[in-house]
Amino acid sequence: MDFAFDARTEELRAKLLAFMDEYVYPAEPVAEEQRAQLASPWDTPAVVGELKAEARRQGLWNLFLPDAEYGGGLTNLQYAPLAEITGRSPHLAPTALNCAAPDTGNMEVLYQFGDEQQKKQWLEPLLAGEIRSAFAMTEPEVASSDATNITTLIERDGDDYVITGRKWYISGAMNPDCKIFIVMGKTDPDGADIRRQQSMVLVPRDTPGVTVRRAMQVFGYEDHSHGGHAEVIFDHARVPVTNLVGEEGGGFAIAQARLGPGRIHHCMRLIGMAERAIELMCQRAVSRVAFGKALAQQGVVHNWIADARVAVEQLRLLVLKTAWMMDTVGNKGAHTEIQAIKIATPRTVVGILDKAIQLHGAGGVSQDFPLAELYASARTLMLADGPDEVHQRSLARRELKQYL
Repeated sequence: MDFAFDARTEELRAKLLAFMDEYVYPAEPVAEEQRAQLASPWDTPAVVGELKAEARRQGLWNLFLPDAEYGGGLTNLQYAPLAEITGRSPHLAPTALNCAAPDTGNMEVLYQFGDEQQKKQWLEPLLAGEIRSAFAMTEPEVASSDATNITTLIERDGDDYVITGRKWYISGAMNPDCKIFIVMGKTDPDGADIRRQQSMVLVPRDTPGVTVRRAMQVFGYEDHSHGGHAEVIFDHARVPVTNLVGEEGGGFAIAQARLGPGRIHHCMRLIGMAERAIELMCQRAVSRVAFGKALAQQGVVHNWIADARVAVEQLRLLVLKTAWMMDTVGNKGAHTEIQAIKIATPRTVVGILDKAIQLHGAGGVSQDFPLAELYASARTLMLADGPDEVHQRSLARRELKQYL
């Protein structure tokens, strides 16, 4: 295994680091100021459009997609360190590069499973950054950590599907630029194979019967920058059968294909969050005096910073190994490693952010530093794409299998 950055990665890292310094970090307070002046908090601040235009001009666009015709043409191992850099400003940088969830996963679904008409109508505008999208799977009435539990119905009626159900925490759905939902529901609720009961269909936001009811808060945040996390009602929403993604009964498999790359993207961005937390910890430690000496001279602060650095280096190697395996043996072959990073990364980064908040005192939980919002994002990722316990269960069963 060779994790050294190749020439292409080094070139993009240098460009992206410069882009972050020159454009993204200065835009963070500007975006907040502009958002306060918008007619709706879900509208996009003008500075975001400026960042997107500059990123596209510099060739920092759609880097997540491995097909050079559509995206960056990068391997997972090449993209991983770039995703880490964007994680240092997770509410601006991924969007600026058109590499933000849930659009990335939705574009991957359309790229892999969409037909030519679906790609023309929805994938191309998403790749161009002209529209946003949402992925509607999670439901409030069932334990959605088991995707076979979903109750939304997708019923065939002649040349149409009729969708009925209630979803929540549907990321991006509050954004007025969100024009399309990929909805997972059951086309064969009584089928013998519980993993073949589900299908995915494309449902335009303006379809009669689709209601974006409210924004769900996350630790009190509404996450305006990502377009919120909405509760969405599908009340006999009708779409043509040509809006089926892939085949009937293929929804569960498509969901698994979608979540594999998404998990490694999340984990690399989390490492970027941790790096920014360490940077803020060090800056705070050398600038504050308590009980007659700088915080940087306090032994407990030494421990926090040292432990954070060790943890980040360990995580990065595990995530890079996972990226390398995804490139060499495929997502299925890297299943154990994908689960391992999904378990280890959010919980470790939450711990680092917790210490960074502690070091900042009252400022750590305030809006004057990014730490509280970073903490909310990292803690949420212990649930998103499957809660830790589901991955632990699966990974343990895989380990035990060879002994049974």
